[in-house]
Amino acid sequence: MVDPHYLRLLAREYPNADAAASEIINLNAIRYLPKGTEYFFSDLHGEYEAFGYLLNSASGIIRDKIEWLFQKSVGLPDREELADLIYKPEPVLAAKEKGTDAYHEWCRITIYRLVQVCKTVSSKYTRSKVRKKMPEQFAYIIDELLHADTEETKEQYYGEIIHSIIRTDMAEPFIIAISRLIRQCSIDMLHIIGDIFDRGPHADIVMDELMGYHDVDIQWGNHDISWMGAATGNLALVANVVRLGISYNNFDLLEDGYGINLRALSMFAAEVYQDDPCTIFTPHILDENTYDPVDIPLAAKMHKAIAIIQFKLEGQLIARHPEYQMEDRILLDKIDFRKGTISIQGQTYELTDRLFPTVSPECPLELTQAEEDLIHTLAVSFAHSERLAKHIKYLYAHGGMYKCVNSNLLYHGCIPMTEDGAFDCIPFGDTSRCGRELLDYIDDQVHCAYFAVPGSAERQNASDFLWYLWCGPKSPLFGKSKLAAFERYFILEPETHVERRNPYYSLIEDRSICEKILREFGLDPTCSHIVNGHVPVKIRQGESPIKAGGLLFIIDGGISKAYQKQTGIGGYTLIFNSHHLALAQHKPYELAKQNLSKNAPSMQIVEIMPHRLTVNDTDNGRNIARQIEELTELLKAYRSGQMKER
Repeated sequence: MVDPHYLRLLAREYPNADAAASEIINLNAIRYLPKGTEYFFSDLHGEYEAFGYLLNSASGIIRDKIEWLFQKSVGLPDREELADLIYKPEPVLAAKEKGTDAYHEWCRITIYRLVQVCKTVSSKYTRSKVRKKMPEQFAYIIDELLHADTEETKEQYYGEIIHSIIRTDMAEPFIIAISRLIRQCSIDMLHIIGDIFDRGPHADIVMDELMGYHDVDIQWGNHDISWMGAATGNLALVANVVRLGISYNNFDLLEDGYGINLRALSMFAAEVYQDDPCTIFTPHILDENTYDPVDIPLAAKMHKAIAIIQFKLEGQLIARHPEYQMEDRILLDKIDFRKGTISIQGQTYELTDRLFPTVSPECPLELTQAEEDLIHTLAVSFAHSERLAKHIKYLYAHGGMYKCVNSNLLYHGCIPMTEDGAFDCIPFGDTSRCGRELLDYIDDQVHCAYFAVPGSAERQNASDFLWYLWCGPKSPLFGKSKLAAFERYFILEPETHVERRNPYYSLIEDRSICEKILREFGLDPTCSHIVNGHVPVKIRQGESPIKAGGLLFIIDGGISKAYQKQTGIGGYTLIFNSHHLALAQHKPYELAKQNLSKNAPSMQIVEIMPHRLTVNDTDNGRNIARQIEELTELLKAYRSGQMKER
């Protein structure tokens, strides 16, 4: 039985029996439509061009629809142009000579073809759902074109609509609008399995793209958490975000994208490190800056300056939290400044750089007054960035540590485990947590870091904990024994650079382990999967993204240019439609944009569904079934006189 109070609330929206009955009919019809297509991406790392291409092309699916519709009737160059037009209409239209008869004829044929593609990709939705996605300016026209009959009388009507669009000089905006609708209808749900930020040039543009999309969820990655922590005022993470930004030459992102003022840092670095070449701190130049080009020698000095500040701040944070058990990561106090060596775990190593003008041997973790002023200036800049605040709020509103959706478990890093396959229990105060309970607890702490009372101990501790999530040895988002940034900068010996992975990463080859994880999160292992990111799959070394016989997929395949030498590819998309689960393997974007056909993604169907899935087979279908039950109770109440109709 439905609570009478809830029925009264429901009656406000459905004030009479006819309204309730009509909605029941509508919901029942929706249940038996084909399931919408879900797309899973991971580790975007600011690669806005590559991600935009994958999103706009629906990872090659739009091209497949074009081939299916027109392979026998339209030549290859025209099919390729049609695909390019849908992905990015503006440059294709800009290349056309306007106002000629040939252009008008091209518009007529192109609009006709676009309507056919739109019919195909929108066929699994209700007419009302498609209409909601339509641009208001052309909603009526597109609706008529999509649903015009093929009778002779309608054919003339259909053709006249297209001619009218062209005669009124509305062809170009119409083509842009219907191309966007095709892209929107090609992806029903978008899942981002973490790490939107760092390394690539424009995470800000990626965030804008996601915010303009419908039905998006995000499973936070450790790089996302680092930016979220910087937004809470965590000084170590402010330094970390700036350090990584400079390390990958992302000055446009920091200064133009988010308005982070780096002038104070550049002045400080130029003065303090003026006689230091800072060679080992030369940034990786994967992308050029357009708006804020910085002299590379100066960038190297800025890089070193902020790195030293970060190592000091991290040492202070570790000292505040002995429960993190990370004392071995305080390294500045292990330097013999006279000899230029460092002692780590009983071994002494020569330092590659011996110039530490701001580090006091007596108090190595203490910031100089100039460093103190600088890091607080940077923190204020983060706090005052309106665009960053908008993006961080979106990460909170649409994100979490994990998500269970349509029998898939999504998370970025790992579920910490011991060597024997047990869930590793992480102590917090007087209690310890593991498995799903651990991720739920972390989710709460991440929210406390941003939403707890400013200045409170609760908020400060939660903000510090975000730093642990970034690089702590038992953080599910990090999943390694250490972050060897200091060693990579200052020590040549490669054994000091090793970051041992959590046992999880070897255990997930075992089907029984993946079944155990799925059961921990309330999912049935016989019909569920784990979708995972964080660790790039090195195809060149024979690694596979498919683990445990198809129970788990690691879909970090190298969208980020920084990883493509390791992976050999340009990323993965996992695609879940009504027929199957498929894995698209992409070529690097630089190759794809040179020749779309030659470098199209390769598609591997990894599981065929036992029957064509409908909305009824999804989480949304189960929600709809509950709504129908509630509306049926309301309908009974109206018809029995228990509720008055309006």
